[in-house]
Amino acid sequence: MFDMKPSDKLSDHFRIDVPHQKALKRLRIETVEELLYHLPARYEDISDVQAVEGLQKDQEAIVYGQLSGLKARKAWTTKRPIAEGYIEDGSAKIKIMWFNQPYLAKMYTDGMYVKVVGKVTGSEGKLYIANPEVEKLDSLPIDRHDSIFKGTDAEMDDTIYPIYRESKGVTSKWLYHTTLKCFEKNILDTMQDPIPTEILKKYNLPELHTALVWIHSPKKAEHAESARKRFAFEEVFYIQIQKALERAQVSAATTYKFKTEKDHLKAFTERFPFELTKSQNKSISEILKDFGGNHAMSRLLEGDVGSGKTAVAASTAYAVATSRPPEGAKDENATKVKDLAFGNLQVAYMAPTEILAKQHFESFIEYFHHLPIQIGLITGSGCMKFPSKVDPTKPTKVSRAQLLKWVKNGEVPILIGTHALIYKSVEFKHLAYVIIDEQHRFGTNQRKQLAKKDERMPHLLSMTATPIPRTLALTIYGDLDITLLDEMPSGRKPIITELVGPGQQKKMYDHVRSELESGRQAYVICPRIEEPDPDKATALRLKSVNAEAARLKKDVFQEFSIGILHGKMKPAEKDAMMLKFEKHEIDVLVATSVVEVGVNVPNATNIIIEGAERFGLSQLHQLRGRVIRSNHQAYCFAVTDSKSEKTRERLKALKTAKNGFELAEHDLTFRGSGELYGAKQSGLTDLGMEAIKNLKLVEAARNEARDLVANHPNLKNDFPLIAHKVTHTGEALHME
Repeated sequence: MFDMKPSDKLSDHFRIDVPHQKALKRLRIETVEELLYHLPARYEDISDVQAVEGLQKDQEAIVYGQLSGLKARKAWTTKRPIAEGYIEDGSAKIKIMWFNQPYLAKMYTDGMYVKVVGKVTGSEGKLYIANPEVEKLDSLPIDRHDSIFKGTDAEMDDTIYPIYRESKGVTSKWLYHTTLKCFEKNILDTMQDPIPTEILKKYNLPELHTALVWIHSPKKAEHAESARKRFAFEEVFYIQIQKALERAQVSAATTYKFKTEKDHLKAFTERFPFELTKSQNKSISEILKDFGGNHAMSRLLEGDVGSGKTAVAASTAYAVATSRPPEGAKDENATKVKDLAFGNLQVAYMAPTEILAKQHFESFIEYFHHLPIQIGLITGSGCMKFPSKVDPTKPTKVSRAQLLKWVKNGEVPILIGTHALIYKSVEFKHLAYVIIDEQHRFGTNQRKQLAKKDERMPHLLSMTATPIPRTLALTIYGDLDITLLDEMPSGRKPIITELVGPGQQKKMYDHVRSELESGRQAYVICPRIEEPDPDKATALRLKSVNAEAARLKKDVFQEFSIGILHGKMKPAEKDAMMLKFEKHEIDVLVATSVVEVGVNVPNATNIIIEGAERFGLSQLHQLRGRVIRSNHQAYCFAVTDSKSEKTRERLKALKTAKNGFELAEHDLTFRGSGELYGAKQSGLTDLGMEAIKNLKLVEAARNEARDLVANHPNLKNDFPLIAHKVTHTGEALHME
């Protein structure tokens, strides 16, 4: 057998059959290095585990083992129901009994691995563990022959056992023992540390060899913690380098540089039916300043639901659409350009769904209807243009070919659409500004793709109503400057949020009915589209859109019209349903969380969210944002059957938090970063997500990454290992 190298395939050194290989592939483990970087998800402290063999009466027992002999029966004398079975750990087996809970015999199965905690009782020779708590395990964290059962105290220092993320066919235990076998083959001697020594020393982080041993087989909890800190730093560090490189690429490109006079913009914003907030004015000023700079803007506009992001987008789009291209810019159509009332710099506004794209198109018509500025809409289902030649107050349908011709000529300065904007057939003349709504995966290459043959990099504004904790924003959007819209328009009443537990729904329905009777509308949000298969005993009891709509019509809101909306409907069906809701042909819309982003029906002032515990706080906040669309008092009812104190405590934050940003921080604390809304798309591992709770670590990684990129423009030559890692990081970040 040849020496082991990090790049070797595991199958070169270990016997791995085809099903096993497939399971490893699902975990993205193919090479030795990928196995070593598959870090433990958590640790099991087995210092207080007892062997069954030595258990004594009245002892509080903690036992790992396998269940057997499970059954339900009635006691001989009292006839009370009993569930019983055995737990066996290799040293011996002991009976376990639950009184008055016969169903537990069916909840668990013979052969299942479990952790059992309970008090030993009974008589000599007939000991049993009474009413134990049982935790199901995928495998035992310790082998039955391990020293935990028969070793000396000196042998029992190592009581922290790593638990790894598994896949069907690969157990945590296999991952642990295979990693140790790699250590035995001296794999660590062949691995170079990509992180510079001075950075490790600066932040007191262990070097790679030590960190790998400490994270996979720690002797002390602090060793594991130190190693996790190092790998968390490393992961965030690579992402920050990737972002710094993207930022440098944008900064190096030429862009459209222009200035807008304040009075010119003021004439536009003064026509709004509302006064801009200080926060909106500040955001607009920051964006205008970027337009006049030497580098293409890259900015994230974070605004709470209803804070007025569209007004900021429209105002800055106006500044672009009324500016002329710089001298020397391509201008094959000069005569026609002179005929335009305004300049011909162009704006592309991309929305995630057709519903939203159409809403933005309608909003922009409201903002621009008094001006000779043409606005186009392009989606998968058709194209429109405003104004119509027949009726200048309305938009008209146009052919795709005709709209694309106008866009290419520069005659349509503002084009709104879905992903259809990036199609090859869409060509702009002078694309100076790209606005992205709720899609932060829009990278440098996509900007170039939109700009097509134009050598200039367009300015980018990415907007989100998803509250993002500061540490996550610094990590994931490290290439963007961040602007916060943290002020609500005047006149908006704070939403009244109520938590509704079991047996409290009548009062909620009475309130919503009174609102419907006064002419308002309501949303009801359900976690499922359809009812689960009744044969699946493990199916969660979550309300579904279809069943809940039928129940509400039959039992609750008989006199009102009810519609449904969910992700499996065709785009045309969704649009038709939303149009009915907007026109108030429907009183109650029962939907999945498909309505969470941007749907705008000002007359809807009530929202009931069923199974609220199934959503993150940020997502709940976005959902209730659907009813903060007017100056009418809005109400949100978060319904939960959960009796968990932790769950109720988390949901209480909906009532106490002042804004979405505060809620996002709550989500990070209460729910755990791995479950944070949007985290699944972040490109971070569970360890990386855990790291973002640590602001100092994120800022340190960010600063070091920026310094490294600034001082070493040829990263591939100076730090080849880091360059290699960053390439993989970039691929992970731009997946999906």
